[in-house]
Amino acid sequence: MERKSFGNMQCPVARTLERVGEWWSILILRDALHGLTRFDQFQKSLDIAPNMLTRRLNSLVESGLLERRQYSERPPRHEYILTDLGRDFRSILVALNTWGNKHFAPEGPSVLLVDATTGEEAEPVMIDGKSGKRLNSPDFVFAPGPQANEGMKARINFARERAAEAAANDAAASPSAMLAESKSAKPAKAPRKKAASRSA
Repeated sequence: MERKSFGNMQCPVARTLERVGEWWSILILRDALHGLTRFDQFQKSLDIAPNMLTRRLNSLVESGLLERRQYSERPPRHEYILTDLGRDFRSILVALNTWGNKHFAPEGPSVLLVDATTGEEAEPVMIDGKSGKRLNSPDFVFAPGPQANEGMKARINFARERAAEAAANDAAASPSAMLAESKSAKPAKAPRKKAASRSA
């Protein structure tokens, strides 16, 4: 069965997966960012079949994330160097490492991001460079870009509507909102009893 291509989709996530969505590709980039450059180094690190490694390296070269450079003529040997595009993958690798440590390392983390000078463990977060706010805040939402087609606009607008509904429901169910509602509710008055008529 022919694999579906994501390259022509408008979604930037889909286009990224077209280039690095295969797990071996991500691990090769991980090792490249750790300084590995040669075929035998990648093979030893990953314990991957040579034919599979060749395909993945060729794919990363074609996608512009690695550059193939010859370092030996006899016999011909090549090394694989990160391009600017490949080096820019580091932030994604940091996010994957952080997410994996948080959710899939019950025995404790095996790889940490630390300050190279002090050795102090870092707290990797994504922030907005303008406001300094964390991007996982509900203050930030996805919006259609200037080149979004109608399908993309509809999908993003639907997601924003659902998010707004969920936020409204959460706010209504919050303890402060429920307390304010209970205070505003007035108890019903008991009906007055009619006075017994006096006999003449």
